[in-house]
Amino acid sequence: MKKIYKKNKNTWDFLEDSTNFSDVRNRRLGYDFVEILPPEISLQIFCQLDLKSLCNAAVTCQAWNHIIENCDQLWRNHCMTVRTICQKEIDGDRGVGYSWKVTLVRNYRKGYVKKQWLSGCYSNILSSTELPAKSMYPLDAETWGEILEAELER
Repeated sequence: MKKIYKKNKNTWDFLEDSTNFSDVRNRRLGYDFVEILPPEISLQIFCQLDLKSLCNAAVTCQAWNHIIENCDQLWRNHCMTVRTICQKEIDGDRGVGYSWKVTLVRNYRKGYVKKQWLSGCYSNILSSTELPAKSMYPLDAETWGEILEAELER
């Protein structure tokens, strides 16, 4: 009888198998990598995901949700991308003490809309009825000033 031991007791305390290794491998297919790998490796895997995939992964199961929701580093990477457009807003939220995730949630849509406006996506709009549905977001006067300056330079 062959015994295969695994470090992580939550995954498989041990498997006793008198047949062959392929049977053991087939049993492993039911386990997910978060249960098998060390947390540091799981975090590195989650760090490779884009924002939409990360949010989808967070609702996959409780184990994934626990790791994703409790790791500020995962949210920081995406927040820094939004910061290129909304530096003042991101820095302000972080200064107040918001977590990276909350800061990202508060500024993601704003950053998207601001980027669209600054890039000239709405330069040829003649009336409010021509604006796409998701093109507006509450922006402060300073941001609208940036947008108007960009329009004047075009």
